[in-house]
Amino acid sequence: MANNREDSLDLYIALSRASQWVNAHADRDIRRNGLNRTEFGVLELLYHKGAQPIQQIGGKVLMSSGNITYVVDKLEKKQFVQRKASTEDRRLIYAEITDKGKQFIDDVFPQHAEVIGKAVEGLTPEEKRVASQLLKKLGKHAQDHYK
Repeated sequence: MANNREDSLDLYIALSRASQWVNAHADRDIRRNGLNRTEFGVLELLYHKGAQPIQQIGGKVLMSSGNITYVVDKLEKKQFVQRKASTEDRRLIYAEITDKGKQFIDDVFPQHAEVIGKAVEGLTPEEKRVASQLLKKLGKHAQDHYK
């Protein structure tokens, strides 16, 4: 039992440190492009998944909905995002990426992916696949047992 607890704590520390350092690489690259991690995450979500209800974006980028409104405001000022009312329900407001936002992601995403690739070069391609599968399993279990 004590060994299992030690293993769990060792995993938690290793996971936290690895995440911190990989995020440091990604964050530095994102800041070079004039955004923060959340702004980039929202923009990337809209780029890859299309228009999203503002109320639901927070759950997809792991942020509170109040902060998402602020982030969408900032992205709107940069002309990367626009708000659109739903045609079915006028109370529902969508955030949608603009052509300028699409161009921005087209320009910076390949370099960003390369930065992340270099940050995780400490693992072989096979180790990355295994680590990804195990971390998804771990995350799913933690999510399912969160009360």
